[in-house]
Amino acid sequence: MCMKRHRCPYPFVLMPSPYNKSSLRCHLPLRAINQKEREETEQMSLTAVQIRPFTPFPIQISHHTYRTIIKLSSKTLSKPLQIKSKSQETHHDFTPRTRTQEDGIPIEDVKIIAKFKSRHNYIRVLEISRKADHPFAGSRLLLLDAPGNIHSISFLFKSLTNTYFDVFAALPPIIPPGPIAILGFGAGSAARLLLELYPGVVVHGWELDSSVIDVGREYFGLKKLEKQYPDRLFIYVGNALSAKVKDGFSGILVDLFCKGSLIPELQDPNTWEKLRKSLRKGGRIMVNVGGSCVEAEDKRRDGKVVMEDTLKAMHQVFGDKLFVLNLGNRKDDSSLALTGKLPDLDAWKKVLPRSLSCHVDMWRPLSL
Repeated sequence: MCMKRHRCPYPFVLMPSPYNKSSLRCHLPLRAINQKEREETEQMSLTAVQIRPFTPFPIQISHHTYRTIIKLSSKTLSKPLQIKSKSQETHHDFTPRTRTQEDGIPIEDVKIIAKFKSRHNYIRVLEISRKADHPFAGSRLLLLDAPGNIHSISFLFKSLTNTYFDVFAALPPIIPPGPIAILGFGAGSAARLLLELYPGVVVHGWELDSSVIDVGREYFGLKKLEKQYPDRLFIYVGNALSAKVKDGFSGILVDLFCKGSLIPELQDPNTWEKLRKSLRKGGRIMVNVGGSCVEAEDKRRDGKVVMEDTLKAMHQVFGDKLFVLNLGNRKDDSSLALTGKLPDLDAWKKVLPRSLSCHVDMWRPLSL
């Protein structure tokens, strides 16, 4: 999902994937991960779109005593990755409490299955043990920057992620029929939800870094997804801001980050005017605008300030047809933006699975 370019000579580090027993294909040297490498990891109008019924898989959260952990979280729901060794564990607080995404994961429950630097990103794939006492238990996570912000997530036995990707998945019922673009495709978390929940949806995804697509195919089931939906999923490697299709998009999902920050182009009203023109009549854009929980490599790119500047740029183009949904414990932790006239919320909820409808009432007009 990165839009900037940089070069780095670091080698590819891979371990065999338990999801895929075929041999690994890579043009960079391979070497095994050992215990020392684990310890050196960085702190890481409503349309008749058919919705296929499915059984929701709510995240089960348990309790245990406090101990020092790995801090993990997604770009919109928690803090970046931080690793602490077992020697740093504390034992003075034994009060049971509910674990959340903002809590960490013991290092013994985290396995690094890929780590390398591509032309554009510092790529790491983590596998979280199913025994971990954390909402991310049983998941795979894609990290693309030094601070450790999560850019993609997948679970082996469920579709929903309990992250902002689930909010993205609520878009199809409030847009006209037609293709949906995902700008900042990552490993395909948003695409998977759209394809599985809406049998009529066609997805076009743009990702700058071909290595991210390769990792998605190897570790996140993207190869299987492409085979399963050959006429509904199209992936392009290149500049997402140049995305276009004949007759325009019905909806656009924007998830464009570089080095832990929204790309600078999103603070330019001209970018949003260009994207607006790429929509069909009645089309909408939904955007992950980040927030204070997103940690950038450049400390001058404060997450809250960048979010506010992005919303101001969007407001210049969309005016009062701009709405915001706040996630996290605090208002400015993380936010998503939605363009267009606010739909009938009750009607919107009725056509969504219950597990997706919980966010609908959270949309509010933007107040600057």
